[in-house]
Amino acid sequence: MTPQDFKPRVLVTKIGLDGHDRGSRIVAAACRDAGMEVIYTPPWQSIAAVVKLALEEDVDVIGISSLATDHLIVPKLTRALKEAGLGNVRVVVGGIVPDNEEAHLLESGVRQVFHPGSTMDDITTRIRDYAREARTEGAAQVANGD
Repeated sequence: MTPQDFKPRVLVTKIGLDGHDRGSRIVAAACRDAGMEVIYTPPWQSIAAVVKLALEEDVDVIGISSLATDHLIVPKLTRALKEAGLGNVRVVVGGIVPDNEEAHLLESGVRQVFHPGSTMDDITTRIRDYAREARTEGAAQVANGD
């Protein structure tokens, strides 16, 4: 597959009870415009629903938008992904995440937190990079029979 043929598969969603979805819609559109395949969900998704969709859609990256502390349940999502055999899927979070909570997210397996002011260029470039990581890791797991 040439770099031009690579088409990241990205799930953009909101978990928990936060219904503020303007930012997630903007990021989803930016990813689509950058040539990615985007699966977008409305707000209020459960962790189980996100894991199921990630598996069904064979996604490389899951983008979680958080404006009302719902990022605090993302570690449950990263654990559920690993338990479902999707440990290669990269998770990114965007929105309002206090500095003292960011370290906890990164320790739980979140690849990056995008804070307000992050540019769409930076977000889409990083998501593409993380998708390549995920796809490479996933292919290695398959090759090793994991």
